[in-house]
This record gives sequence, structure tokens and C-alpha cells, in this order.
Amino acid sequence: MSALTWAVAAVVTDDTGRVLLCQQGRGARRYALPGGRLRPAESPVRAALRDIRTETGWDIELIDLVGVYHLTGPGGATAAGRAGPLPDVLVHVFRARAAGLGPTANPPPGCRLSWHSDAALPEPVTPLTRAAVLDATAGRSGVLRDVRWLPGTVDAGPAAPEQRGGATGPSVRR
Repeated sequence: MSALTWAVAAVVTDDTGRVLLCQQGRGARRYALPGGRLRPAESPVRAALRDIRTETGWDIELIDLVGVYHLTGPGGATAAGRAGPLPDVLVHVFRARAAGLGPTANPPPGCRLSWHSDAALPEPVTPLTRAAVLDATAGRSGVLRDVRWLPGTVDAGPAAPEQRGGATGPSVRR
């Protein structure tokens, strides 16, 4: 079993229903949800508010929890530049709304932000991002899903019963 990392992310939408994504500044330059790792003794809610503001400059309003996503890699796989296998990551993904008409702070360099229609996500997008955006825009809450970090693969694990709400809509990037 590999190490477990706890993280948060959010499907942040604007008034028109577009989703805020961050294009990574290095490597494959994939698009991902904004978010990050939890700090010691920090709740997922506080981590989401802090990490998303830090990464994007946007203040957000959390609506609800879309689900918990378990990111796994192939057994024994080692990424270039790493001494061992990638850790498993447990990500709390929230549904959120952008507060205000623009960011309230300048985001740090390394992430190019852009808004996208949920029906036309850019490529390449991380498997977690694709799964979470589909779940969030379908109105699902309480999802429990396994997602492989390999590009182009999403394992649809068992999902909790859907709960329809009034909403329509790490850094961990895999």
C-alpha cells in the first residue's frame, strides 16, 4: 500500500455555469480543478476555501460536497524523478460558486486560469477533473469514486445514491 495524501478540489462555476480550470505550468500542461493538500489539523472545508483563493485569487462560496474521489496509480509505478511510487490521494471535491465578478487577489504564477463550458472541457484534462465535473453538473452529491491517474482512464466506482439539490453547478493534479 502506498502513502495516502488528503486533498481538496472544487468545481467552481460562474453565473453562466462555466467551470474554472487551471492549466498546469509544467509537464503535460493538463487542465485541472483548483485545489490543494490539507494542512495538519485542517478541515476539508477550510482547506478548500484557502487553497482555491490562493491558487486562483477568487473568493468562492461552497455549496456542497460532490464526493470523495480516491486517486490511484498503477501498482509499483514510479514517476520520473521520484524515488518510489506515487501516493494514493483522497480528494474531497466540492461544488462551489465564484463570489463576485472577478478575483480579489492575484494568483501566483504557474497556473493559467480559464473558464469552460462543462459540455466542452479542454484537452488534456485530468481524469479527476472530468469525473468530478460530470458528477457536479449532473447534480450528484455524496459520490464515492475510484479514479486512475493514468491519462484517459476513469474507473467509475460505486456511487452513493444521487441527491438532487438546487445547485447546477492539489495542488493535486493527476
